[in-house]
Amino acid sequence: MAKSLFQKVAVVGAGTMGNGIAQTFAAYGASVQLVDVDENGLKKGLAAIEGSLARFVKKGTLPEADAKAILARVTPSKELASIRDVELVVEAVVEKPEVKSSVFRQLDAQCPAHTILSSNTSSISITKIAASTKRADRVIGMHFMNPVPLMKLVEVIRGQETSAETTAKVMSASESLEKVPVEASDYPGFVSNRVLMPMINEAVFCLMEGVATREGIDTVMKLGMNHPMGPLALADLIGLDVCLDILEVLHAGLGDDKYRPCPLLRRYVAAGRLGKKSGKGFYEYS
Repeated sequence: MAKSLFQKVAVVGAGTMGNGIAQTFAAYGASVQLVDVDENGLKKGLAAIEGSLARFVKKGTLPEADAKAILARVTPSKELASIRDVELVVEAVVEKPEVKSSVFRQLDAQCPAHTILSSNTSSISITKIAASTKRADRVIGMHFMNPVPLMKLVEVIRGQETSAETTAKVMSASESLEKVPVEASDYPGFVSNRVLMPMINEAVFCLMEGVATREGIDTVMKLGMNHPMGPLALADLIGLDVCLDILEVLHAGLGDDKYRPCPLLRRYVAAGRLGKKSGKGFYEYS
């Protein structure tokens, strides 16, 4: 099996994306520090990694001994200050600019000069995040796709000051994880969400306006456009709050009303209907 180019990695945030990123680096031989200030979130993140590895074992695609070794390479921590001598940090906290900037300021102050600081942001400006550090040339976007252990794409986003050397290293590091990296410029939503979110938003407008049922809308996109999952089911998987946050970034950053979030999406988020993670979104989950 290929080996991760970076062998000492820290992942900040143990949620769906963070635990998936930690698992992936650990699967390719890296020692991973998984950091989350919320103890419950950290426990859930480790349990998610254990559950994911167990599914690979059950399928027969991963020996049990290897699964145990991967899990052993993930070290949990509740302290952001515990991140020190690592080659790469991947931040995967909530999609709020002020939270990310705060995390990057602290990481910049405590990590060695050679450490690359990356963000798994799905829409927020890498240039803006980098400006909160004194190492803008070593700040970059690494946007993994969910579920991280299975999805091949990594969007690599180069900020205004990101160096060619940093970009080349992160592209190579992504390939060492057997991912396919695609370089993107730092514009709101990059490529993936600039194209995806208006489609999801339009599907929500169709639902709100009674054009078709939720099942009808998803069936049209699955059978008519050959999508593996309908846009409403996909929104539930991503998280309706995350979809709303991304649309807000697109709307503010590009100033075009075609990115205006659907009122029904806002209403569902306000009601706590966030999708799979809350048990209810456009669909209900047990």
